[in-house]
Amino acid sequence: MGSEPMTERDLSKASNPDLRASFAALRRAAKMARETALQTNTGIVIVRDGKPVRISAAELREGKG
Repeated sequence: MGSEPMTERDLSKASNPDLRASFAALRRAAKMARETALQTNTGIVIVRDGKPVRISAAELREGKG
């Protein structure tokens, strides 16, 4: 693997079944993190365009995250 990140399509073609399932697991984890942030009125940090971005609970409620 080179310096480019694997895409969802790359992962779907992987021979290792755990690697194939990893993208779905990451999506579930991200959804759970957003739900927890809303329940606890806290923000989350995501990476957007290679840079960390903080998203507040209010922004999550507005659908901005």
